[in-house]
Amino acid sequence: MGDFLAEAEKAIPAEVHMISGCMDSQTSADVSNVASFSLPDPAGKAGGALTSSLLKVLYADHRKPDGDLSFQEVLMKVRGVLGGSYTQIPQLSSSRPMDINTPFEIVPDGCTGTKRALLIGINYVGQQGQLSGCHNDVLNMVEYLKDVWGFPPQNITVLLDDGSHVNPTRSNILNAYRTLVAESQPGDAVYCHYSGHGGKLRDDDGDEKDGYDETLVPLDYQSAGQIRDDDLFNTLVGPMKKGVQATCIMDCCHSGSILDLPYVFKADGEQTEMAPSPDFDMGPLLALAGALASGASITEALSQQDPQQLMVMAQQCCTIL
Repeated sequence: MGDFLAEAEKAIPAEVHMISGCMDSQTSADVSNVASFSLPDPAGKAGGALTSSLLKVLYADHRKPDGDLSFQEVLMKVRGVLGGSYTQIPQLSSSRPMDINTPFEIVPDGCTGTKRALLIGINYVGQQGQLSGCHNDVLNMVEYLKDVWGFPPQNITVLLDDGSHVNPTRSNILNAYRTLVAESQPGDAVYCHYSGHGGKLRDDDGDEKDGYDETLVPLDYQSAGQIRDDDLFNTLVGPMKKGVQATCIMDCCHSGSILDLPYVFKADGEQTEMAPSPDFDMGPLLALAGALASGASITEALSQQDPQQLMVMAQQCCTIL
């Protein structure tokens, strides 16, 4: 356990927490009527299943719960909300072992650093496989971050394919992550949110035991390709400085290990504490961390998947109600 933790600290200097909507083998869902979740809805009529459920637990009626909820309580309540119509099992992953009974937080108690947020929502407007909830996810979460956690508006970056914000293209997403990492300093609190399609591509460098990389699907995936989990580690997770606490919400399909974090708690009603992810191989992460430390760039070898095949996967992966 000691060696595993030491390797985790070497591979991932920052403390990174991620709540994902489902395990790698599961799909996410798009909720067409957030009123059924009794959500504050300042920006539309749709929301993702994970985001809608989280906000029902954490921000129902536009107010935070009267008492503190632990990480475990939040995830189990989210699972309870999802359990009415969905089979998703949310999970909490982390770069460090966590006591899941500690109060849920996005900003650490006593934080004196800067609060920064990057939120990405992609509805794929006008494309086959169009979603309806992702813009609303982002705008609802912005209100929650400002109201409950005190994030200043000038430190909140939003990418949406709505014609008014910066488009969430592959290049813009990766550049936004790079900027966030470059600006974040020890003591800062960082929040990242992604609502959109997620997918899987055949592993191109042999670092995945199941033979597949988990991916985010940017707006221009047909021309620029998808964003592999290796890209996310290389751009966001690995370079984040020690002393930064980052919280990431991934409301997309196949998102369980999208950030390659070594510790996991699954809200399946059976697991009672966070534990090292079974069969997690720290070797590839240490290799990536070593490349980052040396200043080398990790070769991107994104295979261009046939767009029609990807849209079939997208329709299977996200239930559009």
